[in-house]
Amino acid sequence: MILTIWRHGQAKMGPSDRQRQLTESGCDDIGFACRQFHAACRARRIPPPGTILHSPWLRTTQTAEIIAGAFTQASLQAEDALQPESDASAVDIAIGNLTAQKRPHAVLVSHQPLVSHIAEFYLGTKKQVPALTPGGLCTLSFEVNAQACGVLEFWALPPEYEVGI
Repeated sequence: MILTIWRHGQAKMGPSDRQRQLTESGCDDIGFACRQFHAACRARRIPPPGTILHSPWLRTTQTAEIIAGAFTQASLQAEDALQPESDASAVDIAIGNLTAQKRPHAVLVSHQPLVSHIAEFYLGTKKQVPALTPGGLCTLSFEVNAQACGVLEFWALPPEYEVGI
């Protein structure tokens, strides 16, 4: 399975943390990131995402909708396990459900520090992926979704979204 962990785009202040919207720059960054992500996947023969799970908070929903617009074959679904107060083991259960459905590539859109914790959970190590700034992403592969069974394929950060390993 391929798993892409994507932090929401840059957000502005809002009436509550749950209701923060993406800035115009945040929307632009995610749109550009989608083009770079598509090219990076194609270059590595990674299938496009078929599933996009996101935190139900506004900025992650908006980010996921932009990604879904670039990958129209992907289904889009809110996932409570991706809310900021969650942990990587709760996310692992949601990923297990996707694995059982034989989904080859899923995107998770969530918040910091959870996005970093998810990457560290699957990689089994810290600091292999730089801290995901707003809009940043990393893509992992694994045979089974279990702790320390992932392999880092690439990561990319705004504004250039140049792929790194």
